[in-house]
Amino acid sequence: MKKIPVDDLKAGMKFDQPVYIDGENILVPAEIRITEKDISRLRKWEIESVQTAGSVIDEEEERKTKEQTIHDLKESRTYKELLQIYLAAIKQINVLFATMKQGRRVTTREFNKVAELLFQTVKRCPTEMTGITIRTDKNHQGLAVSSVNCAILALVTGINLKLDNTKLHSLAVGALLHDIGMLKMPDAILNKTGDLHEAEYKTIYTHTVHSYNVITKELGYPEDIGLIALQHHERWDGKGYPHQISGEQIYILARVVSLVDSFEAMVRDKPYRDSMIGYSAMRQILNDNSRRFDSSIVKVFLKSMGIYPLGSVVILNDGSIGSVVRTHASVPLRPVVRILMDSDGKRYENDDGETIDLLETKTLFIVRAINPRELGNRQENR
Repeated sequence: MKKIPVDDLKAGMKFDQPVYIDGENILVPAEIRITEKDISRLRKWEIESVQTAGSVIDEEEERKTKEQTIHDLKESRTYKELLQIYLAAIKQINVLFATMKQGRRVTTREFNKVAELLFQTVKRCPTEMTGITIRTDKNHQGLAVSSVNCAILALVTGINLKLDNTKLHSLAVGALLHDIGMLKMPDAILNKTGDLHEAEYKTIYTHTVHSYNVITKELGYPEDIGLIALQHHERWDGKGYPHQISGEQIYILARVVSLVDSFEAMVRDKPYRDSMIGYSAMRQILNDNSRRFDSSIVKVFLKSMGIYPLGSVVILNDGSIGSVVRTHASVPLRPVVRILMDSDGKRYENDDGETIDLLETKTLFIVRAINPRELGNRQENR
C-alpha cells in the first residue's frame, strides 16, 4: 500500500479502495468521502500519513462516466425503437407504391399517417433519425427507402429553417412523394447498369411531371405539395428541368427536397455505381457554389448534418475506427465518435465501444472518412 501525507488530504476526497490509519484500522471505506472532521482527528492524533491500495476518484470523470452510461443505455433503447419506426415507414411506403403501380387506388390518409409519424419522430429525435438514414443498409426497396430518407432529411432541414408546422407537414408529404412519378418509368431504364441513351434520359426527365400529376390529380393533394415534386430537379442557376426556372422562382420546399434528394442519392448504392461516403457527399454539396442549390439552405443543411454526417465511419489518428454519433455545429471537424474497432483491432458489435468527444480529447483527430465496407475488410486483414 502507498502512504499519503495527511497534509495532502482534502475534505470531499474519495478513494476507490479503503483508506487505513495504520494498515489495519480503517479511516474511511472505499468510495466514501473524507470529511474535514476526519482530517482534524488525524492531526489531533499527530498521524502524519494514511495508507491505501487505491487511488483518488476523479469526481468530474466519475460524473461524466455515469452520464455517459445513462446516455448509452437510453440511446441503445431509443435506437432500437427508432429503427423499428424507420423500417415500418419504409415497409408501408413500399406497400403503397406497389399498390399504385398495380393501378389500384390509394388514399392520401395512408401517406399522411406515415408523414405524421416521421414528423413527430424527427421532432423528438432529429440527430438519431439522421444517423439511421445514413447507417442503415439501403440496398433493398430502393424507391421506398430513398423516399423515407428524403422525408427525414427534409424535416431535419426544415425544422432548422424554422418552418411552421403546416409547412413541415407539407414538406414531409412532398418529400415522401417527390419521386412517385418513377413508378411510371420502364423498369428496363430504372435498373440499367450502363449509361442511359439520350432518349432514355428524356424519358427519365418526365418523372417530375408524372409525380406532379399523380400528387395533384390522382391523390388530390394541394398545389404546394405538387410543386415540391415538379420543381425538385430545377436548379438555382436555371439549368434544371422541367421548366428551367431559377433562384427564388423555385418553391422553397422544392429547394429543400432538391438538396436532400441529391445528398441521399450520393450516399445510396445505385445499379450503375457504388455510394459515396457521407463526408464526400457533403464536400460535393459545399463545393456547389450556388449552381444547383440555394446557398442559404446549404448552410442550414451543413449545420443540421455536420461535415461528417451522423453515422459516418471515420479513421482516427491512433488507427481506431469510429462512427460519428453527434456533431458540434461550431466545430464540425471534431464530432463525437463511438469506437467500432479500437487500435488493437478489437471490434465492438453492439454499439458498446467507447464514446469519444474529439472536441475534448485533443490528442485524437479524424484522418479520413471511409466506406463502412472497409471496416469489415480491415477486420479480416488483421
